Amino acid sequence: MTTVRRSPQNARVSGPLPPPVPRSGLVSDLSGTGYREDEFFLEGVAHSYVLQGERTADGRWRVRPDAEMPFRTRILVRRPEDAARFSGTAVVEWLNVSGGLDGAPDWSMLQRRLIRGGDAWVGVSVQKAGIDGGGIVDGLHLKKADPARYGDLVHPGDSFACDIFTQAGRALTAPEGTNPLGPLRPSLLLAVGESQSASFLVTYINAIDRDVEVYDGFLVHGRGASGAPLGGMSLPRAGVDIEAGVRGLRGRPEAIRADARVPVLVLQSETDVALLGGGLVGQEDSDRIRLWEIAGAAHADTYLLGAAARDNGTLTAEGLAELLRPTSEVLGVPTGSPINSGPQQHYVANAAIVHLGRWASGGEPPPSAPRLSLTDDGAGFLTDEHGNARGGIRTPWVDAPTATLSGLGQTGAAFSLLFGRTVPFTEATLSELYPDGRSGYLRRFTERLDRAIGAGFLLAEDRDEMLALAAAS
Repeated sequence: MTTVRRSPQNARVSGPLPPPVPRSGLVSDLSGTGYREDEFFLEGVAHSYVLQGERTADGRWRVRPDAEMPFRTRILVRRPEDAARFSGTAVVEWLNVSGGLDGAPDWSMLQRRLIRGGDAWVGVSVQKAGIDGGGIVDGLHLKKADPARYGDLVHPGDSFACDIFTQAGRALTAPEGTNPLGPLRPSLLLAVGESQSASFLVTYINAIDRDVEVYDGFLVHGRGASGAPLGGMSLPRAGVDIEAGVRGLRGRPEAIRADARVPVLVLQSETDVALLGGGLVGQEDSDRIRLWEIAGAAHADTYLLGAAARDNGTLTAEGLAELLRPTSEVLGVPTGSPINSGPQQHYVANAAIVHLGRWASGGEPPPSAPRLSLTDDGAGFLTDEHGNARGGIRTPWVDAPTATLSGLGQTGAAFSLLFGRTVPFTEATLSELYPDGRSGYLRRFTERLDRAIGAGFLLAEDRDEMLALAAAS
């Protein structure tokens, strides 16, 4: 049990700010969805934490509050316009700042499911780089995007980030008039974060959550070997060897504490398990922990990096398939080979957030998943005859394959190594696998799809779309 005092709810919410919200890393087309977007400021006094005792590998850490500093940050809210549509669940994302700006990878992955389910989404500018810059690369941080709108924001540094995240969550249960959710009153708060944000959530769960008791469940998405330091992460900057820096994040393996206060679902791609060292942790399932590792998935793929920005539910299957095509260029940056084009992480993430919400509400836990089959050195995977990883969560994209899909082996500038690879099969291989041609492929795809749905790793509500996507691919 931690020894911190409970944070007072001293944060004040102001807004909504005049629309539109300036575009940066949070682009989303909500037209026709029945959702609205509002932006608020959150300000108050936050405290940092310091470790008491040893930072043990089992995650059972004790901390105490340290310095106090004022802060003023922003909160972005996407919610149903019709309060009657609200599910009662608010998904709160620790915005990702590795690109030098606020990014929302979990909104991108989950938006279709959140909107379909009537959930609210709240993105919190928790880290300094999203406001003032200073990420791994020089991105469009808030003060650069709109100095007049954001010039008065104040962030005292990432050692205060955990308490800022606590106070943002508490603001969502405040009375109407001071609550950024307007008339909505959530009965369930789910915290989510991907990549660097996932590392901070590991630390938050291990050191902070058991005392502050704000969130009802956590989706930790794409974590590396260790949690973030309480003083913030030291990451490589542009102009240095980013690959060496990313590999350095393998660090000292640190588990999420088995006695976590609330349910935690850890969702991992092949990149996270092998390249970032998540597979070195040895995390076991427990009464409060589930670990899902997805075969054939990369840390980022064509869905996250391209299709998601346009996938608001109005795309045809043919349109979505076109956006998912393998590409060797991401945001104008060439990669050494086509990046991972499998959409399975998007669809498995949909299942993960549904399971987490049910579990956090007192329902059944998610199914336990097989682990990916790592090589002895933990840096690669045992593969099948088609080059796809063995083990892990199986989807039709690896069990009815038309390509080798991997989270490893990509080359190129900046973050390319995180994007995985697609190696399309030759016509000869496709003919050998599916002698009946397209009909044989679709039959096998359907069989493997129904198997994954039955196992609980894909949603029945996504079935028709996945079949249409396979037919259009």
